[in-house]
Amino acid sequence: MPKSDGDLKPHGTKAKRQTVYCFGNPLLKEDSLPFLLIPQLRKEFPDIEFVEANSPDDIEERPEIDILDTAKGIKEVSVLTDVDSLCSNRTCSLHDFDLGMTLKLMQKMGKLKKLRVFCIPMSYSKAKAFAELKKLVKAQLR
Repeated sequence: MPKSDGDLKPHGTKAKRQTVYCFGNPLLKEDSLPFLLIPQLRKEFPDIEFVEANSPDDIEERPEIDILDTAKGIKEVSVLTDVDSLCSNRTCSLHDFDLGMTLKLMQKMGKLKKLRVFCIPMSYSKAKAFAELKKLVKAQLR
């Protein structure tokens, strides 16, 4: 199956690239890891578009969303697919309240059909985060 903008689907239309929206705060060390990983991720996965997201507004019109962000209270890189666990479980919630609430509202309005959040522990090193994230991205997005 085609995986890049340049590949064609069977009917002659261009394939849509998979997009991962990377959230964080480059000014806070513990929250900047998603942005620091973007160059490595783009090199490792050239068929996936890794976008530096500026605000939850960047994802509001998308029914299927893949997100990369840091999270509090987790022990390893993991994938969450349940919006309720992002907003209600304090130990596994995204630290970014606005993002969690945006996703919750999108779900309530029927706009969110599929969600995958790749969560990186805030305490991880760049190398450890990349090694674990690479395995999950290969398993989940390819």
